[in-house]
Order: sequence, then C-alpha cells, then structure tokens
Amino acid sequence: MPMVIGLVALNSYSIADTYFVGQLGTLPLAAMGFTFPVSFSLVAIGLGVGIGTSSVLARLLGSGDLKSVQRITTHALILGAFLGLILMVAGLSSIDPVFTALGADELTLPLIREYMEVYYFGGFLLILPMVGNFAMRAAGDARVPALILTISALINIVLDPLLIFGLLGFPRWELQGAAAATVVANGVTVFASVAILYWRERLIRARYLSFDKLFDSWRRVLHVALPAIASNLLSPATVGVITSFVAVFGPAAVAGFGVASRIEALVLIVIFAVTSSVGPFTGQNFGAGRLDRVHRLAWLSESFCVVYALGAAAILWLVARPLVGLFDSNPDVIATASLYLAIVPFSLGGFGVMLVAVAAFNALGRPLRATALTFVKLFLAYLPLAWVLSRFAGLNGIFWANAAAHIAFGVVGLVLLRRLLRALADDGQGEGARGQGEGGATANPGTVA
Repeated sequence: MPMVIGLVALNSYSIADTYFVGQLGTLPLAAMGFTFPVSFSLVAIGLGVGIGTSSVLARLLGSGDLKSVQRITTHALILGAFLGLILMVAGLSSIDPVFTALGADELTLPLIREYMEVYYFGGFLLILPMVGNFAMRAAGDARVPALILTISALINIVLDPLLIFGLLGFPRWELQGAAAATVVANGVTVFASVAILYWRERLIRARYLSFDKLFDSWRRVLHVALPAIASNLLSPATVGVITSFVAVFGPAAVAGFGVASRIEALVLIVIFAVTSSVGPFTGQNFGAGRLDRVHRLAWLSESFCVVYALGAAAILWLVARPLVGLFDSNPDVIATASLYLAIVPFSLGGFGVMLVAVAAFNALGRPLRATALTFVKLFLAYLPLAWVLSRFAGLNGIFWANAAAHIAFGVVGLVLLRRLLRALADDGQGEGARGQGEGGATANPGTVA
C-alpha cells in the first residue's frame, strides 16, 4: 500500500504536466508526447541502479551482513550521482538528432528543445532518489519513500500552473515551466532521501566515502543493475519506435497516444507496486533460505495482477472518452486515446505476470533471464507484429500487437519463474546469498519481510 501511494505521487508528475500543457494546445501536447520515451529512459536507468542496489542489499540483509549493507548503499549513491552527470551532458548534446529520429518535425522540434534543455539539466536528480528509495525498501521501509514522493509530487503540481502560465507573479515559461517544476521537485526528493538514509537509517557512512572497495561495490550492484537498465531501456526504446509508427497518422495521433499512455500509467500503479514489492521480499527470503515463501509470493502476486487488470480495464472501457476529453478536446486525440484504452488495458494482467517474473529474477541474482525475457517480448515479438499489423489495420493493428505481446509473455514469464524456483529448490540454493559480504550475524528467517 505505501508503494501504491508513492507510485501515485510519482505518476502524478506526468499526469499534471500533461493536463496543464494540454491547456496550451495540441501542438505542445504532441511535443510532450515525443519526450515521453526519452524522459522514461532516464527513469529506466535510475530504476536499474535502484533494482541492482535493492537486490544486493536485500540478500545481505537476509543473511545479516550490516557492514556490507552500509558500504554498498554509500557507494551506490556515488554511482547514481556519477551516472546522472554523464546523462546530463549526453542528453544536452543530442536533443535534435534523437527527436528527429523519433519523428519530430519542424513544428514540434523547437517545443521539444525548450522542454528537454531544462529537463536534462536536472536529469541527474532522477537517479539519486531512486537509489535511496530502493535502499530503504530493501530494508523493509516502504512508508518513508512513499511520503517523500508524495511531498515531491505536491511541489510539482503546485509549481506546474505557476511556471507554465506565469501565475502569481511567476514568469510564463510554458513547456519550460513544466520541466522546471519537475527539476525542483526532484531536487527536494534527493535531499530528503539522502538525509533519511544518513541520519535515520544509518545506511550511509562517512568512512565509505573513499575508493576503498568502491569498485567492488559498483561491480556487485552493476551485476544486476546493467541487465536491469538494459531491460528498462528496452521499454522506452520500444515506445520510441511505436511513437514513430503512430506519427505516420499525424500529430493528433501522437498526442492521443501520449494521453492514453499516461492514463495507462495510472492503472499500472497498483501492478508496479506489487511487482516492486516482489524484489525486496524475494531477496530477503532467498538470503534467509525461505524459497517456500518466494514461491507463495509469486502465485499471489500473479493472481492479483490478473484480477485487478481485468477490473480496471472494464472501468476504462466505460469512461475512456470523457476521461481523455479532460486533457484535450480535439476529436482526433480523443479517438486515438479511446481506441488504445479499449484494447490494451485488458491485457495488462499478462504484463503484470511478466513483471513479477522479471522482479524475481533480478532479486534472485539472475538478471540476464529478466533481460532476455524483456528483449524477446519487445524486439522479437511486439515491434515486428506492430509494424506488420499497422500496414493492414492502422492504429488498431499497433494496439492489438501490444495486447497480444502482453498476454503471450505473461504466460512465458510464469513458466520460466516456476522452472527457476524448482531448480533452486532441487539444488538446495535457498541460502545462496549467505556469506557474500563482510561478515555479521545471521538473520532469523522468521523476521525477514
């Protein structure tokens, strides 16, 4: 439940931005639609580092190794800051070629540039709070990260209209204002998460602010983080290609696709909350030798995702048109978004089942399985199918390809996870995470998450 609150807050960033930018017109909304796959790429990298950190920390916490937990938490935050600076420089120097490749034209590209120049400048602030929040969740604390994200989201929502429209004496920055609001909110998140990890959780220690074992910590985090980053980047890369497919049908179609994607993101909050909880729970119990609990968790999580997704899809099918109309009154935008929401949400249960498998693979230290599953789904199934069906059925074909891929690879993920859990049980690897750190008392399996 705290994860649901935190993810509602996190997704409110893009929903608030979409709503207020939509008041500027269809063209600015289309420009923001083009930024979605790129901005999500930055989030994907931050999530990957956070997942890698959480995987290592949860297994160490399950085996009772506090010293290694403190060292790796400290070094993971340094890694997040370093990667953030690299992304900022790379992003600012590549705006035009990247968005031109995504299908932006001479009308939308200047607007995209306005937004991304500000967004990239504060992009490094995306990674640090994710690492910090994942570290807290690995230790079993989901409430504080949710509170931090909620406060940050409120700041973003309040600043959006002030900076976009120039209210109460603030400058009218329009798209730049939306980006600036996000940067300020992320800055607050960074300060809060680092402060809590240092003073309350005591997971950041000054003695580890050195090169001693720094690269060992980075190696262990990146063992899971790099495949996780690759998996996470596959999604925005896919969205980028799909956006180029949709762009063939005009700016209004891109705007509608962007609005539908943000509404879908709200529906996915609960599924993401469940699958985000799978990681720390699986890692801690694997480290403590409780594979029976991991198996039970997988079944409960998968069942919940399917039932929830079907219920949410039925509601969206009923309210799609008036809901989309809140963002843009253009009939073409409403038609595209409503078409998407009538097809894709019914398949999100399969997507959730696959995400449970991906989260469990990462937590169990098998990140390549997660990456392979994601790659095959997106690049060998979804994209080719979307391209073919778009030629015969237009936007209908693109959206049906998405739904078919969700369902098929939900089944594949379920089967692969069951096989891995059976293999681990047969090999007696339930305590495979023990003894990997610097020492410490063994945790009581009955006390872990």
